[in-house]
Amino acid sequence: MNINKQGIAALLLSFVSLTASAQSISDLSPEQREQLEQRMGSNGANSNQAPPTNVSQSQVFGDVDPTSPLSTQFAEQQVRSSWSTGTYGPVMEEMLSPEERNQIRPFGAEVFDGGFRVKRSDGLNPQYRILPGDQITLRVWGATEVDSVLSVDAQGFVFIPSVGPVQVQGVTAAQLNSVITSAIKTTYPKNVNVYTNVQGVQPVGVMVSGYVERPGKYAGVPSDSILYFLDQASGIDNKLGSFRNIDLIRNGEVIKTFDLYDFLIDGELNQPQLQEGDTLLVKARGPQVTVYGDVGRAYHYELAADGVKGSRIEALARLNPGVSHALVVGTRMGNPVADYLTINQFADTGLADGDEIAFFADKRADKIVVQVEGKYLGQSYFVLPKNARLMEFLNTVAVDPQETDYKNISIRRQSVAERQKKALEESLDRLEQTYLGAPSSTAEEAAVRAQEAELISQFVQKARNVKPSGRLVVSNEDQLVDIRLQHGDVVTLPAKTDSVLVSGEVYVPQSAVFVEGKSVEEYINGAGGFTQRANDDRILIVRQNGEVIEADNTDLRPGDEVLVLPAVSSKNLQVAQSITQIIYQIAVATKVALDL
Repeated sequence: MNINKQGIAALLLSFVSLTASAQSISDLSPEQREQLEQRMGSNGANSNQAPPTNVSQSQVFGDVDPTSPLSTQFAEQQVRSSWSTGTYGPVMEEMLSPEERNQIRPFGAEVFDGGFRVKRSDGLNPQYRILPGDQITLRVWGATEVDSVLSVDAQGFVFIPSVGPVQVQGVTAAQLNSVITSAIKTTYPKNVNVYTNVQGVQPVGVMVSGYVERPGKYAGVPSDSILYFLDQASGIDNKLGSFRNIDLIRNGEVIKTFDLYDFLIDGELNQPQLQEGDTLLVKARGPQVTVYGDVGRAYHYELAADGVKGSRIEALARLNPGVSHALVVGTRMGNPVADYLTINQFADTGLADGDEIAFFADKRADKIVVQVEGKYLGQSYFVLPKNARLMEFLNTVAVDPQETDYKNISIRRQSVAERQKKALEESLDRLEQTYLGAPSSTAEEAAVRAQEAELISQFVQKARNVKPSGRLVVSNEDQLVDIRLQHGDVVTLPAKTDSVLVSGEVYVPQSAVFVEGKSVEEYINGAGGFTQRANDDRILIVRQNGEVIEADNTDLRPGDEVLVLPAVSSKNLQVAQSITQIIYQIAVATKVALDL
C-alpha cells in the first residue's frame, strides 16, 4: 500500500487518539476498532491526495492553549506537550519523598518551640486595663490620709473612705493615678497628694481548642499574648492547624481573628485584653504550598486563598541571589501538572493548594573565574570567557621566565578531586566488603582474620580522611595541552628549583640538591635509606606538573619528589595487594605515602 509520509502521520495520530487509554488494539471497543479500520481504509484509498494544510493544532489536540502556564488539557493523555514552555503531563505528583517533606515545617512553627512558655507578662504594663478582682495600693496624705489595698469589686468599683466608690474597670494602669486623684479632689480639693499602684492582677483562664497539640484550659493574666496560651497548648498542629485563622471567642461571639503571618512578617499582633472564659479556636489549615530549593526560608506556606500570585511566595521565601526559575508541580481540576517558569513568569502565576515549588539558579554564566598560584606576577584571579583555553589564558599571565618553570604547569580542578575521592571511596568499600566479613573455618584462622580486620579498619579510617588534590596533568613530553578551562580551576605555575625532595618511608625525609646523573637510590641513601616498613619495589617519582611515574629507569629532574611507599605487613597476599593498590591511589592523588 502506497501511503505517503503525511498519511502515515495522520494514521498514527488516529491510532494514538483511539488508543490513548488502551494497552493494545485488542483493548479497543468494537466501535473504536471499526472507527480505526475506517480511517485506515480512508487513508489507503486517498494516499495519493495531498494532506490538508489548513488543519490547526486545536483540531488535532482539541481547543487548548498548550503555552499557558500550568495548563491541564494535556495532563491525562499527552506525554510531552510543550518543550518550549516546560509544561509536561502526565507528571509525578510528588517531587519530595515523605521523609523530605516531613523535614519541612510550616512557616512560623518555630514560634511554638517553647520560647513563650518560659516567660510571661506580669500584667503590670502601662496599657493594662483594670479588671474586677485586681488589687490596687492607695496612699493619700495631706488633707486626708489613706493607706490601704483596695480590691476592685464585681461592678468595677473601688471604695475609698470619705470619698466613696470610684469606677476603675477599663482604666489603664497609666491612667489610674489621675482617675483616683480626680475622684478624691471632688471631696478634698486642696492640699491632697495621691499615690496608686496596681499590686496584683486577677488571673484568667483561657480555653485553647481546635487544631492544637494539647487542647485545654490554661492560666495566665489578661495582658498575656495569645502566643503564650498557644504555646502552653504545645503549639498549632503542624499538619492540620492554621497559622492564619485563629478566632478569639468571648461570650459565644468572635471578637477578633488573628493571622500570625502579620506577627511573623511585620511584628504586629494587635490583640484585646483577655478575660476569664475566653476561647482561642485554631481553625483548620487553608490552602498550602511547599517551597524549597535556593531559598532562605524553605517552609510550608499557608495561602490566604487559592489563586495567590507567585510574587507573594517570592517575598515570603526570600529567594537566594541568582535564582532564575521556579518549578511548580501540582494539580488543576484533578489532573497533575507541572511548569518550569522564569521568575518573571512565576510572579504572575496563580498558586493552588498542594503545589510544590522548587526555586533554582538555572542560568548558565558566560564567564568563568580562574585562579593562579605559585610563581607569577600581578593578580591571582581572572575572569575569562566560558570557552577560554589554557594557552590563551597563560598569554595574559605575567611571569618572570628566570623564576617560573612554565614547562611544568598543572591545574587543580574540583571535578578531578571529586572523581579521585569517589574512586578512593569505592576502593575502600570493596576492601571492607571483601575482607572484613570473610568467614573462618578454624580458631587459628579466625585469630589471623581478626588481626587483618583491625589492620584494614585502621587503614580505611585513615584513608577516608585523605583529601585528593585534583591535580590535572596538562603537559605531554614537555608540551602543554591546550585544554579548555573550567570555572574554579587553579593553574599552578611552579617555581624553578634545583632540588629533589625525598619523602615517604625513608629515615630522614629531606630536600637534596639536584645533581645531573644522580640515581634515585643515591638520593634515598642520602636520606638515611629505607625504613623497615618501606616497600623498596614501589618507589614513585612525582613531577612538578603532577605526573606520577615509577622510579625504575627514570631520570630525575629538578623539582622531582621521590616518594617511597610503605609495605603492607599482611600474610594474606590478596589483602596486601589491595591495600598496596589503594596506597598507590592515594599517593597519586595527594603526593602522600599513607602510613599503615
